[in-house]
Amino acid sequence: MIIMTGAFFGASVIAYPLVRLLGRNAFFLLALVPLAGLLWSLSTISDLFGPAAQPLVENLDWLPELGLSGVFRLDVLSWIMTLLVTGVGALVFVYCARYFPPDEPGLARFAGIFMAFAGMMYGLVVADELLMLYLFWEGTTVFSYLLIGHSQSRRRSRQAALQALIVTTAGGLAMLVGMILLITATGTGQISTLVDRAQSGMDTGGVIVPAVILILVGAVSKSALMPFHFWLPGAMAAPTPVSAYLHAAAMVKAGIYLVLRLAPGYNNIPGWSEVLLTLGLLTMFIGGWQALKQTDLKLLLAFGTVSQLGFLTTMASFGTPDITKAALGLLIAHALFKSCLFLCVGIIDHRAGTRDLTKLSGGWKAFPVVAVCASIAAASMAGLPPLLGFAAKEAAYSTLLSSPDKISVIAFIGIMIGSILTVAYSARFVWGAFSSKPGVDDIARRDEKLTLVVSPLILTALTLALGPGVGLLDGYFSAWTSGLPAVAEGDGHYHLALWHGFEPALAFTAVTVAAGLALFIFRRSFAKVQSTLPSGLDFHELYRKLIGWMEALALWVTARTQRGSLPFYQGVVYFVLVAGLGLAIIANDTWSITFRLWDTPLDLIVAAVLVIVAIGATRAKKRFTAVVVTGISGYAMVAYFAFVGAPDLALTQVLVETITIVVFVLVLRRLPARIGESTGRLTPARRAIIGGAVGITMMLVVLIATGVRVADPISVDFGQLAYELGHGKNIVNVTLVDIRAWDTMGEISVLVAAGTGIAGLIFVRGREGHLHRFERKRDGTEAAGRIRFQPVAEDVVDLHHAGRGEGLSQKRASWLIAGRTLAPRNRSIILEVTARLIFHAVIVFSVYLLFAGHNDPGGGFAGGLVAGLALVVRYLAGGKYELAEAAPFTPSGMLGTGLVTAILTVIGGWIWGDTVFESVYLEGDLPLLGHLSFGTSTFFDIGVYLIVVGLMLDILRSLGAEVDLHQERDEMMLTNRIHDNVNFSENMGATAEHRAVSEIIDRVNELDVDNGAEGGRL
Repeated sequence: MIIMTGAFFGASVIAYPLVRLLGRNAFFLLALVPLAGLLWSLSTISDLFGPAAQPLVENLDWLPELGLSGVFRLDVLSWIMTLLVTGVGALVFVYCARYFPPDEPGLARFAGIFMAFAGMMYGLVVADELLMLYLFWEGTTVFSYLLIGHSQSRRRSRQAALQALIVTTAGGLAMLVGMILLITATGTGQISTLVDRAQSGMDTGGVIVPAVILILVGAVSKSALMPFHFWLPGAMAAPTPVSAYLHAAAMVKAGIYLVLRLAPGYNNIPGWSEVLLTLGLLTMFIGGWQALKQTDLKLLLAFGTVSQLGFLTTMASFGTPDITKAALGLLIAHALFKSCLFLCVGIIDHRAGTRDLTKLSGGWKAFPVVAVCASIAAASMAGLPPLLGFAAKEAAYSTLLSSPDKISVIAFIGIMIGSILTVAYSARFVWGAFSSKPGVDDIARRDEKLTLVVSPLILTALTLALGPGVGLLDGYFSAWTSGLPAVAEGDGHYHLALWHGFEPALAFTAVTVAAGLALFIFRRSFAKVQSTLPSGLDFHELYRKLIGWMEALALWVTARTQRGSLPFYQGVVYFVLVAGLGLAIIANDTWSITFRLWDTPLDLIVAAVLVIVAIGATRAKKRFTAVVVTGISGYAMVAYFAFVGAPDLALTQVLVETITIVVFVLVLRRLPARIGESTGRLTPARRAIIGGAVGITMMLVVLIATGVRVADPISVDFGQLAYELGHGKNIVNVTLVDIRAWDTMGEISVLVAAGTGIAGLIFVRGREGHLHRFERKRDGTEAAGRIRFQPVAEDVVDLHHAGRGEGLSQKRASWLIAGRTLAPRNRSIILEVTARLIFHAVIVFSVYLLFAGHNDPGGGFAGGLVAGLALVVRYLAGGKYELAEAAPFTPSGMLGTGLVTAILTVIGGWIWGDTVFESVYLEGDLPLLGHLSFGTSTFFDIGVYLIVVGLMLDILRSLGAEVDLHQERDEMMLTNRIHDNVNFSENMGATAEHRAVSEIIDRVNELDVDNGAEGGRL
């Protein structure tokens, strides 16, 4: 099961290049993956149904210390679901190979997403742990959103995709809350264990009831029951293969599957039957009623699916042997006939160019094979013999009639009314798609390709064969239903069969068919009745109004909070912080403050420095002064860490503080020269009050938190764990890459996201361009000339080259290039030479820190920061061209390589050990090198190193080189504007003005226009 689930996701990765290489024919190869899953499921029949039948269980250790592990379980119910997921999935993939045109935009992307969705659905039905099921559950939500919105240029597709995402995600969040409550109350998240305990009378009261009801909210929203039913018809904007799979055999079946899974244990808790029976019957009626109004064949089937899902939910909710067996029969029948019908509609749409049943005529003659397949599938949907749909509906009638309770009687009446509507819209579908209509031109006949109709043919054959052969299914279903609790004597003895003789169920079936056909025959009169009746509550319109109200509320809040004032934003954040924590402090009655002024007299020195620089920062009037003063506080903390014996923290702090100052300086070039001037309501006095309140609040929080500890911190064992398990003496580094590697994984993911975000804000149109390197021509002459900005998307710098026009091929020979790329006023020869001399030594030192960090101060983070500082020095010395020489690679490549390295370490721990992130250590003596100890966690540290270097390069490219380009462009525009004014003045004879402007140009050439207050005044 684990391998099969991984195969789906592996195929989704290669689907994109495969489709790009083979075109739509790649779907034939991709169909082999679900086909392999189908064959594997069939190969387990002897294990699940033999004399010693037992569920197949596989465990994937996730976080064993916290009791979290991935449990995959294949029992009879999940086995049935895997047949649907893989069998119908394989047929739909084959159908895709000829449904889409060869030039379909985004087909490669579609293939990968479709395969990933199939993998999510497969994992969902075999997961036996609540949180793992939830991950797959939300995975189907996300990928269905992408599939429904495949036609990105169509507004309807985008809206339908967003609607499905919002509705199903909201239900999923409610389900997550219910799952957490259930796990907390029972102490386990294993689904099979929870159901067994509930079936035996345990864990059915108290918080269990709301927990299960919340889980049902997720199931109801996913299976499109009222009031969430409106999202499914809207999702018909998706391509037809998506509709056939997601909305007939996969996604909407997830909710039905969850109800079937939980019903045996929780069907007797308060609210279970009332909720599911009410929603199921109402949904069945509303779906059938709306289907009779539709003229679009796909929408007709969509509302029919809504109706059938209400039918299935009602039957699945009972959890008793006989009714559950009927529900399983309906589940199989519905997947077969509804996926067949959707695929047939796709062919009709291709051939006729429309799905409007009022414009379709002569379908029997135009595509006879499709007409036969669709008619048989529609007959099965209507419950006509001798098809599987008839046998399943007969089973539903018989089991409900034989059940003694009142709920069964109500369910039977509601289902019979809904089934009458089902017969009527089934007949309407066949008539609308294939009959000849007066006044409408017949569709021209075209031969159907076998590859396009083979999938509907196979589904039709199964519908035909499983009608008379429904007894074969009975044996497999009985393996599941025999273990369910019986509610009356004789419950569990019903057998699926095509013919049970003359019995009440058969008579009710005849009445249902006759009434449904009568509704179709008198459809015009019935349509008039429908038009005169009130439409009732329009849940889709209610959804739109709700979204509109939320947007209006968001606009109202935004208008009053997003004022473009950074002090205002900070003031709001700090106020909420003080108010929230202040109330918690006041309500706290466990104060146990132990106050000690200092540990050593050196602490007083650090504290004094911190107080002085804090006051100095508030009094600073210039931006550079404020940065320097603020930076002193960081270096004071470096001294404090050194005093208390934390050299690793001191090293990291000094590196981080240095880089922070550099980043501040880079950013401040684009900000006003002077700061601290109050331009709003937050006067300096008010700011001081807010700042003081925040400081006092946080001081109290620290004092209270350190005084109320009742247990020893887990960190007391880190020293022993680091040395004995992590094989390292540096507790900090071993903690980062081994003991708490999950935390580090999250942090480096945030670093990658931060780097991408920074670049996205600066490089608005793209971030993948390389830094331009200063080069020379083949004749040895170096590139020279003025810098000119091209009016292109990348806003790149183009160098005009002197000479005869030969192309650039060799790197420049000059050791220092700043003289040819920087203005003399911005050069420092000493800095350039020093940067060149120490750069490689610093890089080597950073690598030393990387590998020495396991036992000594250092590690991947510190080493990456040192390498980043080396790049900073090169950039500050020679500008963007010098940075390009130092780093001839892209930041995204470094970030991606680092993240992939870290992820491979995660997976490797599971491959070579028992759980993810498990490290393996090798020790031994080597010639010349002596005794060595190497752990696989070093690879994880290498990934951290690469990510930090990539982030630093991203910052330098974004806030450094790209801002340089922006600034040079602004200066060039200013210069050009001044020259234009000069030319205009000359033409007008304004010699005095000409001289004045010339003086300004001279000063512009001598001064950096963004260099402090003087440049700003200029």
